[in-house]
Amino acid sequence: MDTALTLTTDMKLVLGLVGFTMVMFLFERIRADVVALVVLVLLGLSGLVEPDELFNGFSGNAVISIVATMILGAGLDRTGALNRLAGWLLRRAKGMEQRLLLLTGAVAGINSSIMQNPSVMALYMPVAARLSSRTGLALPRLLLPIAAAIVMGGALTMVGNSPLILLNDLLMAANSNLPSGAATLEPLKMFAPLPIGIALLAACLAYFHFFGDKELRQEEDVGKGATPARTQSYFAKAYGIDGDVYELVVTADSPLVGMSLGEAEALHNAPLLLALKSDGEARLAPPADTRIWVGSVLGAMGPKQQVSDFAQNHFLRLSSRLRNFADLFNPSRAGISEAVVPATSKFIGKNGRDLQLRKQMGLSLLAINRDKTVLRENVRDVNLRAGDMLVFHSIWSDLHEAAASKDLVVVTDYPKGEQRPHKFKIAMAIFAISMLLALSSRLPVSIALMTGVAGMLIAGVIHIDEAYAAINWKTVFLMACLIPLGWAMDSSGAAAWVAGHTIERLPTGTPVWLMEILVALFTTLFSLVISHVGATIVTVPLAINLALAAGGNPTAFALIVALSASNNFMTASNPVISMITGPAGYTGKELWKIGGPLSLIYTVVIVAMVNVMY
Repeated sequence: MDTALTLTTDMKLVLGLVGFTMVMFLFERIRADVVALVVLVLLGLSGLVEPDELFNGFSGNAVISIVATMILGAGLDRTGALNRLAGWLLRRAKGMEQRLLLLTGAVAGINSSIMQNPSVMALYMPVAARLSSRTGLALPRLLLPIAAAIVMGGALTMVGNSPLILLNDLLMAANSNLPSGAATLEPLKMFAPLPIGIALLAACLAYFHFFGDKELRQEEDVGKGATPARTQSYFAKAYGIDGDVYELVVTADSPLVGMSLGEAEALHNAPLLLALKSDGEARLAPPADTRIWVGSVLGAMGPKQQVSDFAQNHFLRLSSRLRNFADLFNPSRAGISEAVVPATSKFIGKNGRDLQLRKQMGLSLLAINRDKTVLRENVRDVNLRAGDMLVFHSIWSDLHEAAASKDLVVVTDYPKGEQRPHKFKIAMAIFAISMLLALSSRLPVSIALMTGVAGMLIAGVIHIDEAYAAINWKTVFLMACLIPLGWAMDSSGAAAWVAGHTIERLPTGTPVWLMEILVALFTTLFSLVISHVGATIVTVPLAINLALAAGGNPTAFALIVALSASNNFMTASNPVISMITGPAGYTGKELWKIGGPLSLIYTVVIVAMVNVMY
């Protein structure tokens, strides 16, 4: 590598644009995607990138792969796949807190290997809230370990996070500017970083098991009660609505045979009867006049002892595993909500029986909060007033339709889109096929992932308008507009100039592994100032040229950069961390106290593993 390169005008312009980008990202006076667009325009106006190549970032494999992972993640979300995990995790944990934390972190980390990290965190927020409400474990004790595991798990595959998705495109672009005699850089396979990802995830779980958990334990009051949405613990505290859902099978000896559902609900110490399966048809919020027959299955909600006593007294077979109502009671499809009766509502002066809420709207009225007094007994006979807070259990789509009438104002955050848990198996099969295609070396990852998108659209797992809505265009624009800046860094010689002068200033005989640590730390600090995408695009060309000058492996240096760009557990500039700071109530000091040591461990692990592999 020639370290005596002359600093040309083009190099000065590129380095100036890099400095401009850093300053604008640091002060955040203008949105990051707008800054990226301005940089793209300046690259075109200055002639640093040819006009016919300027917009190639929008059609690059990296951008298409990110778009595909966003849509695939939304498709899996529509099936309620991750909500099923909450029940599985609780069963496997068997009431042991440490086991629950380890299992949740491990599963979240594995999920993040096939989906964008922010998308996985968004899906795990309600899962964490449900686990918190079911176990009494404070939400701050769950969210940071889950977020850290998601970031670590992104290193398991080449599609786990944006920097790794970008890496292959940057490696291919660097080939056109390699010095004569240098070996051509090859793209990395789908599971090339798998050993590194496994080591990172194991280190994360061990850190929170032996150290981080104790730090969180001391802050157990932080964010207490703060949850992403209304949860089971909230309704238990505010309305006394508590317990799990059980299935009760009506036997031939049961006195409930021939009764209406309304009559069964009026029995002494009866639990909430929220669903009924009869004649092969299962439905939520069945009408009060629906008859109960031998073989009917009731969906009952309440404390286990109450439901068990009711089953024993009325000759019902109790099952805690939902075989008939699993889809109906999936949290992504149905749940408990609050709605206010406005002054203009047609409900005023009428009661639940008059309105036939279950028959007409599919809403089960559980309680009424009137002037801070909670009414639970015979709520269907209470005439409603303006300002009453009604507590319902319903399918979310039925609640959405009821809210559209303007007779109710829903105050609970709930999934507005249509949920399709019945498409779960189809979605998982399509996703598995796309992953197998991505494993083969015959197809680019972008084509393999888009095959999965096409399959989900055709199978009806997700609709095309929902697919468009799932795309985070800010992320897409940011990446596509900054990619040409990385090309300009390489093609102008600016990356080679910086690398050469860096080598000149290092002590003679500096080991390659120490340079790798310095590159990792530099990238980490850089990602705190600009986005992880920006840090990757700017630093990969520098790392490749530094490796060539120092006699190291360019691919190893580039991989360290791509991994280090996500090494941020301390600030909200990491989108995953920014999503949890509000709900959990973490302060900046707490994040640095817990995330700082974890970030150092991350650096040590990736440098050590890269040296073992390369």
